[in-house]
Formats: sequence, C-alpha cells, structure tokens
Amino acid sequence: MGRVNNKVALVTGAGSGLGRAISIMLAKEGAKVAVTDINEESARETASLIGDAALALQHDVTDEQRWQDILQQTVDHFGGLNILVNNAGIGDGSDVESTDFATWKRVHEIDLDSVFLGCKYAIAHIEKTDGLGSIVNISSIAGIIAGHNMAAYNSAKSGVRHLSKSVALHCAKKKNGIRCNSVHPTFVRTPILDSMFARHGAEDGIAKLSRQVPIGHIGEPDDIAYGVLYLASDESRFMTGAELVLDGGISAM
Repeated sequence: MGRVNNKVALVTGAGSGLGRAISIMLAKEGAKVAVTDINEESARETASLIGDAALALQHDVTDEQRWQDILQQTVDHFGGLNILVNNAGIGDGSDVESTDFATWKRVHEIDLDSVFLGCKYAIAHIEKTDGLGSIVNISSIAGIIAGHNMAAYNSAKSGVRHLSKSVALHCAKKKNGIRCNSVHPTFVRTPILDSMFARHGAEDGIAKLSRQVPIGHIGEPDDIAYGVLYLASDESRFMTGAELVLDGGISAM
C-alpha cells in the first residue's frame, strides 16, 4: 500500500473498463484522482467507488479548451498534478479500403490527438509539482503488431507509441523530472469487446480471443492497472520513452 502516496493523478476515460480499474488502483495506493469521462454519470460512478480522494469531471478529450480547463480544475482542487494517464479511446475493426474517412479521422482524434493535447497541456502543471512526474499513455498491442482489419486503430495506437517517446525525450531535455511511457495491452475484458461479444456471445468470444494468446487467457482490467501503477510510481524513475507490453506473449511469437 502507498506506492503513490501524496500524488495527484488525472485519468481519462475513467468511467469504465481500464480507466476505472486504473483510477481505483491509484487511489488504493494513496493517490488523489481526477476521474474524467465524456459520460459524466459514469465518471461519478467511478468516483463514488473511490470516495473523497476522487474528483469526477465531464471531459471530451478532443476539445482543446476543455483539456486546459480540466487540468486547471484538478490543480485547483487537489493542489497540483503528478500523474497523467491518457486512457480514453475507441476501437474500429475495418480494413483500409472499407474505412471511411470520417471514421479514420474520429479514431485518430480520440485515440491519438487527445494524447497529444493531454501531454501538451499537462507538462506545465506536472513540472511545477515537487518530486517525479509521470505520463502514462495507453496504447495497444495493435500499436506494435498490425492487423488487416484495424487500419485506423493500428495507425493511431502506433502514433501513441512514438509520440510517447518524443514526449519522453522532450522532458528529459528540459530536465523537468517527468517521464513518459506507453502501455500496450492485448485483449482485456472491457466494454471495448462488447461489439464482438454481441456477435459471438461473451463465452464464445472470450474463448476465441483466448486461443490467440499464448498464455491461454485474455486480460483483466487490474492486469493493466498494476502496470500503470508501476509506471506512475517512483519505482519506475529510470524508465522513460519505453513500452510496457502486457499481451500474454502475443508479441513473442
């Protein structure tokens, strides 16, 4: 307990799935957490699971001004900011020919542009806070390994991977104490899989996905949250510009 004691974190897409698990994990380990989501009600539900250490905020991560407002509200409420977790994202399962341009732009806007905005505007706040700072960007194994039917998602998530490295080098050059790393999960039991489960049924869908994972099962949200906790904590103070791959062995094949 207490691995992020006295730290303040902001987690996007925190209303469900990975964002909710990450927020709860950080709070259990001593952090105060601003939980943000496009769906304010779901953000409030997450905050209610945490208690007084949480602040729920409605947040469209594609809105540049809203990013600035959210960060200032977090700093005003908690007195600073140490950790940013860019988690908000959407999926898409279409190949390059069948992906319409509107979908391409929307996936990049939410999955990549929002990460840029978060990093851009959070750095100034984090570097004002005493101690080490950490930016954790949730990418995907799809940011490392491509699929024939994931054109927009592959592009956006690989962009998150490389953007994270650029941010890490920028912060290292500034010597501002902020690290930036990306996390690359494979299939995790979150709402992003709901569309597949609607087609195949949850049991058959999980079995189908599990057969693709060498370790033999898909991930649970806490499997990823523990990885984020490590990157958010001072335990990872020598790790920046790197990838944490949590894929059950897929990328080892």
